[in-house]
Amino acid sequence: MSFPKTAAAPRLLTPLLVASCIILLVGFGVRASFGVFQLPIRDAFGWPRADFSLAIAIQNLAWGIGQPIFSAIAERFGDRRAIALGVLFYAAGLVLSANAVTPEGHQLLNILIGFGVAGTGFGVILAIVGRAATPERRSLTLGIATAAGSAGQVVGPPLAEALLGVMPWNHVFLVFALLIIAVLVLLPFISGPTRAPVQTSDEGMGVIVGRAIRDPSFILLFLGFFSCGYQLGFITAHFPAFVTEVCSPIPANGVLAALGITTTSALGAVAIAVIGMANIAGTLTAGALGARYRKKYLLAQIYLARTIIASAFILAPMTPGSVLLFSALMGALWLATVPLTSGIVAEIWGIRYMGTLYGLVFLSHQIGGFLGVWLGGRLYDIYGSYTLVWWIGIGVGAFSVLVHLPIRERPAGLQPA
Repeated sequence: MSFPKTAAAPRLLTPLLVASCIILLVGFGVRASFGVFQLPIRDAFGWPRADFSLAIAIQNLAWGIGQPIFSAIAERFGDRRAIALGVLFYAAGLVLSANAVTPEGHQLLNILIGFGVAGTGFGVILAIVGRAATPERRSLTLGIATAAGSAGQVVGPPLAEALLGVMPWNHVFLVFALLIIAVLVLLPFISGPTRAPVQTSDEGMGVIVGRAIRDPSFILLFLGFFSCGYQLGFITAHFPAFVTEVCSPIPANGVLAALGITTTSALGAVAIAVIGMANIAGTLTAGALGARYRKKYLLAQIYLARTIIASAFILAPMTPGSVLLFSALMGALWLATVPLTSGIVAEIWGIRYMGTLYGLVFLSHQIGGFLGVWLGGRLYDIYGSYTLVWWIGIGVGAFSVLVHLPIRERPAGLQPA
């Protein structure tokens, strides 16, 4: 007796998804390490902190400007070409920055690095992953890909700190350039089935993008993503230096010392890695929850939790324990906004031009990132403290709680293909 065969469910971990995750891991690992270079570059040249902070801030802004551009390139000329172009910008920026000796040189060359991050980052990669996933698994696969970026944050800063112990900062930049170039071997795997979207349209990119940016929900999503960029940009760029200078000393006979973490400088790098480790679980959880619950409410809850956690951290004395606790809690919420925000874009406006539309929303994120990084350095040089920058981040986080609530989380009307 035979039974009819049923179609096997498509695999979750496809070669495309794995290759996409590795590209995000390497790209974000390098990007997340820039805060570790704050003090070594300042000490090498004697610059005010605002100078290198502005370079990182410009990198964030260039990333935001480049994101919709690279997404449009991917959707018009092909994903592989967009990623290869991003790798070229990224590696060139790192190599040239390794030889830069002026603040203006670093600031200019970080435009190349920012474009490189855009070509190898979320806007391009999440669109690839989203198009290849079934609607039922799209939120989860977006969470997996986002978690890969977090994994890069786990390894990037400690790797940079370790390399700085054996070579100058500019040689570390060259090593990172080689790592970026190595992801080109993964491009053959960036191909796969594009599953039929829930919504399709025979209208051009300009028509759909124009309709989306006039939608109040798109504007609210754009405004809400600003605080995420501000908080992440500030913490990534300044938290290692903040911990190095403000945290109480590490006990000589404590657990951290036994693990080889004997200085607050090392603790600052480890704190960024802890954020990344916690975020792996956080993004996977957010991706899974996004398939079951309204994403806008999940986003509001994430921003509310960030506001509470940051307020408590700033008001309490800073100890090695509080640094690690804050890193774990904030890390669980770190990039959890990404699969939910990109999922709302796909749900409302479809996946045909998801990369471009998400790239436009992401521009707000990077404008926030620019201000978080730049204000961190500028206000520190003025007041000798990061306190005001923290409270600005807490305020814009509370703003994001409110602006997500009115979003209409349902498909927008598109002309049928």
